[in-house]
Amino acid sequence: MFSLRNLLAPRRSMRSFALLDAQGICRALRQSTQAPQGSGWVEVQQSCLSWLNQPLPAGARTAQVTPCLRIQQMLAA
Repeated sequence: MFSLRNLLAPRRSMRSFALLDAQGICRALRQSTQAPQGSGWVEVQQSCLSWLNQPLPAGARTAQVTPCLRIQQMLAA
């Protein structure tokens, strides 16, 4: 049975990430609620197995907003 906490607590949505090597070739895909540790991981809009061992498509990456920029935008509003 579901507990009351499960009903009231919002769940984090799954995000998709791709591991790129120095040449921009996709070496791994991962879905997680937070960014993987290590260098080379970029957030993508979706995971697609056909990207493995291929260059990442141009529109695959998500727009990244840095935390500092996000705070500045909230303060300006």
